Amino acid sequence: MEVHHPELTAAALVALAALMCGVVMTRFRQPAIVGYILAGVVLGPSGLALVSNRDAIGTLAEFGVLMLLFVVGIELDIRRFVQGWRVALFTTAIQIAGSVGTALLLRQALGWSFGLAMVLGFAVAVSSTAVVIKMLESSGDLDKPVGRSVIGILIAQDMAVVPMMLFLGGLERKGIMPMDLFKVVFSVVFLVALFWLLLRRKLRLPISERLARSGELGPLSALVWCFGAAALSGLMDLSPAYGAFLAGVVIGNSAQRETILKNAAPVQSVLLMVFFLSIGLLLDFKFIWKNLGQVLTLLLMVTLFKSMLNVVALRLLRQNWHDSFFAGVVLAQIGEFSFLLAEVGKAGRLITATETKLVVAVTVLSLVLSPFWLFTMRRLHRVAEAGSTSLRGLLTSLYGREAKAIASTLGKGRKLLPKPAKGESSA
Repeated sequence: MEVHHPELTAAALVALAALMCGVVMTRFRQPAIVGYILAGVVLGPSGLALVSNRDAIGTLAEFGVLMLLFVVGIELDIRRFVQGWRVALFTTAIQIAGSVGTALLLRQALGWSFGLAMVLGFAVAVSSTAVVIKMLESSGDLDKPVGRSVIGILIAQDMAVVPMMLFLGGLERKGIMPMDLFKVVFSVVFLVALFWLLLRRKLRLPISERLARSGELGPLSALVWCFGAAALSGLMDLSPAYGAFLAGVVIGNSAQRETILKNAAPVQSVLLMVFFLSIGLLLDFKFIWKNLGQVLTLLLMVTLFKSMLNVVALRLLRQNWHDSFFAGVVLAQIGEFSFLLAEVGKAGRLITATETKLVVAVTVLSLVLSPFWLFTMRRLHRVAEAGSTSLRGLLTSLYGREAKAIASTLGKGRKLLPKPAKGESSA
């Protein structure tokens, strides 16, 4: 049968699949974005191949990143961030130094190139803002002191992405240019000056206030702030993500904060869905199966290493054990900006196409499994406090409730099956 407008039909099926996977994940009390990634995997080249051209939605995916940072900027409470800036900046510095240093040490043993070691080190140091915020919301810790500390660390990591990209670009040119250093210094100084200004007074944006009250123009005003600032930052040869974040910070410390945040929410949800769907499209199952041992080993190493490094960093900064453990585990995944770093490394010929697939595979699996890792480690922490010693007791405490729920569901299913007639086999 001939299908009219196949692109439109495919787009509708993609949206439906993303919605269904998102609903399934939320029913299991997991972030919907994990479902979007799975939808991309199912519909992409590794699955049904319904979507084979990722470039077609690449631009929308980049818009999703800008909207994410825009909303993060809006939700940033500068006064609280300034109070905990030492924890955020020093923890991020320890994460970057520890990740890059460990990658360089493993380079000789695992046969990595210098470029791959640097890309992996930078990628591992950055956690996922979107996934962590959703996990904090679901656990009820977003507005608690530990949640605010985690958000501060995420913001510091996001700001560190620009210097990372400039450094990788310098490796391509065999050296860091003075102009690159100037851009980094300028972006940091401008951000500090903006924070200082916003701490002294709360802004009023009369034009945005009138637009935000309009049902038709309200969402458009949010988009103009986000993408306009991103475009201006790009024209200045800085990161567009940096501009979107600054626009969010300005809005978040204005009288129109709540209205613009409400108007931006629907657009942000759609663009983030597209972004994480595009991540799922990148996953190559043939590559993972062929390199299964390497991928799983690296995934386990990264997850355990990031958890321990985060906990140690926070304990060095005199955070209490409970908050250090929770923050360390919730930040254990690799973030969405690792895809951008991998693309920069690939474009600069620092890593090969095969090595790019390795970074993507580990990152996607890390994002998908991060809620499960947090769930497991939090229960393990409670079990350790209770003093369970046997392996059976440990497994029962960790997954006993889920096992009983599955067994109960299967039992109900068997009762609904028709009973075999006399003389028929029940097998």
